Amino acid sequence: MVLTIAKFCRMATNTSAFKFIDIGVNLTDHVFRGVYHGSKKHEDDFYDVIQRSKDIGMKKMIITGGNLKESLEALEIAKSHEMLYCTVGCHPTRTNAFEKSGDPDKYLVDLINLAKSNSDKIVAVGEFGLDYDRLQFSPKETQLKYFEKQMDLAEEAKLPLFLHSRNCSQDFLDIIKRNRHRFSGGVVHSFTGSKEEAKEIVDQGLYIGINGCSLKTQENIETMCSIPTDKLMIETDAPWCEIKATHAGHRFIKTTFPSKKKEKWEKGFCVKSRNEPAHIIEVLEVMAASRNEDITQLADVMYQNTMSVFFPDKP
Repeated sequence: MVLTIAKFCRMATNTSAFKFIDIGVNLTDHVFRGVYHGSKKHEDDFYDVIQRSKDIGMKKMIITGGNLKESLEALEIAKSHEMLYCTVGCHPTRTNAFEKSGDPDKYLVDLINLAKSNSDKIVAVGEFGLDYDRLQFSPKETQLKYFEKQMDLAEEAKLPLFLHSRNCSQDFLDIIKRNRHRFSGGVVHSFTGSKEEAKEIVDQGLYIGINGCSLKTQENIETMCSIPTDKLMIETDAPWCEIKATHAGHRFIKTTFPSKKKEKWEKGFCVKSRNEPAHIIEVLEVMAASRNEDITQLADVMYQNTMSVFFPDKP
């Protein structure tokens, strides 16, 4: 049986709603304000997006910071709502920002100061790591240098890591292993690697974040199924990484969301092809069905995993 979101919410009211923490959501993206590629297509529906996430059981969300400017923006948004938190750091494809700033050391100090002075809202260093699929944005040497340099940020701010890894497994793991004594833990988010990579990440005491991009192929799903439940977290990476009809995991989705094209936006509807935090229920459904695990128990374990890493002192 396929459930629309309205039916699901009524059902959740009568039973017990799942508890979710979306570990990676890009709420700084202007599409959540109705702006696409610089053009206004519909009304600002940011708070509708937040409400839909609450309706399916969202308790907390972590907004991703991609550089210093975006980390500041993420922090301001996080301050606007009690359920919102954020990361601070520099994405591998944006590590040129260190040198373009004219003073890489000051850029790092600014990141450190931002994290240390906002510990109530900033819960992780990130998004940072390596991405060899998009070297056109930042060369390998620059990525390597500032991935390791941001370990200073993790150590100074005493924060866990929100990590990015694409087509760089050995270099990524070498840096993690070399600096493992400098941080308490963390997660490799939006994981699309192999079973072998997953095992090595888990062996370092890190968690693995699963979203729609992690469930595209049957191989992706088999890798996800190989990860111990007590090392999993869940996310959307919204507005990206939706689970498309062509994805291997799509057949397991039971909860659907009424949507319209952005040009025909209407209040109460999602925007077609714009992933949003409420869609985390779809990720959970694919994970639970693929792993043949009880959906409520799986959600509970991932919630507790996330609380233990990013919110150990928060209710």
